[in-house]
Amino acid sequence: MSCYQYWDKIKAIAKSLKQYQDTRFQDLPPQEIIPLLDQVEEIAHDRVIDFDSARHILDDEKMNQALQIIRRFYVEMGSQLETAKAQEILESPDPWATLESFHFYPRYQVLVENENKLVKFSPEQKVAFIGGGPLPLTVILLNKLYGARCVSIEVLPTVAQLSRQVIQKLGMESQIQVLEGDENAVKEVDYTVVMVAALAEPKERVFSNLWEALDLNTPVIYRTYTGMRAILYSPVTEKATRGFHKEVMILPSGKVNNTSVLIRKVI
Repeated sequence: MSCYQYWDKIKAIAKSLKQYQDTRFQDLPPQEIIPLLDQVEEIAHDRVIDFDSARHILDDEKMNQALQIIRRFYVEMGSQLETAKAQEILESPDPWATLESFHFYPRYQVLVENENKLVKFSPEQKVAFIGGGPLPLTVILLNKLYGARCVSIEVLPTVAQLSRQVIQKLGMESQIQVLEGDENAVKEVDYTVVMVAALAEPKERVFSNLWEALDLNTPVIYRTYTGMRAILYSPVTEKATRGFHKEVMILPSGKVNNTSVLIRKVI
């Protein structure tokens, strides 16, 4: 399929999503979200189109409105699905089985396993994760798979509280702390690794404040979107991460959406 065929398909998807703009995407029931998501990810997970062709589509001004609609859907859809699953976990007699039934659980597991190639996680590691969300799957899996102790940092009070309740329900409160605050909260915790969620915003402020807070040895892993997966969310720019040296990155495969990048502060 040529990039011009994708061009038309992206516009068609945006047009189909536009009907929901009078209401919030978050008001959609989960059973209606997944089919819409599948349409978007059919393009995002394409294995044929190269990065240059993807950039040709995604950087075009004529595509801006369509991308805004799709990206808003992706963000609000993710929040809706995570919040719904978090609440389901709180009411579940088997919270772990409920967690593992989450649509994105297998993808998060592969993503975390990929990131273990960048930084070897272990019980000796203490991870500060910025942008934990209502269902902090990353820190849950870091502890479950590798025994790493974690702090999930979440800026929204109600979201942080829901996340804290999920951790308690899973019986992980001795290993995982949920802290309310923005990226500056890293100054209040002990850590050996810092991770930045793909949706943590605004990127320039986040990395600028981290540069002020961190030493030269601390590994930082951030998640971004590359190639056609950038249809889902704007990629992290070099401008945002100025003051850091990029050491290595791992591209996604299968249905994983995030590229993981290891950086360190430089002077």
